[in-house]
Amino acid sequence: MDSLSINSLLEDLKNCDATIREQATRKIWRIWFQQKGIYGLEKIDYSQKLLDGGEVTQAETVLSDLIQYQPDFAEAWNRRAFLYYSIGDYQKSLADCLMVVQLNPIHFGALHGMGLCYAALGNYREAIQAFQRALEIQPYSLVNQKLILECIFRAS
Repeated sequence: MDSLSINSLLEDLKNCDATIREQATRKIWRIWFQQKGIYGLEKIDYSQKLLDGGEVTQAETVLSDLIQYQPDFAEAWNRRAFLYYSIGDYQKSLADCLMVVQLNPIHFGALHGMGLCYAALGNYREAIQAFQRALEIQPYSLVNQKLILECIFRAS
């Protein structure tokens, strides 16, 4: 998908109509998941099935292999960041989130994940900054607004 279409979807994320925002969000996620074609998508789906089945180590291996094979596949990094976060390995999750944002600076999911990791590590100022960056892209995200308030409360 060309950058004109992405820019249009990013603008839709700022629309006051919730339906338009939700459609744009779904389309953006689809673009990100399909960035590397069917191979990458199948590997991500398989890793999620493994994770859902409690096979964390195998899921991590699938994602790590995918990252090694396609190191510029931001969503593979993002999925591994999610895996690490889900098992409480916030440092590894944060490192992968940072890589996602390096590859895809508008990845609001990874920015949200960064905020969650920073908050879990007690770094509330950094968490607030990450949530604010996500809000610049998705200004109507109530979860990020709420998390900013929680971090402000905890930091004080």
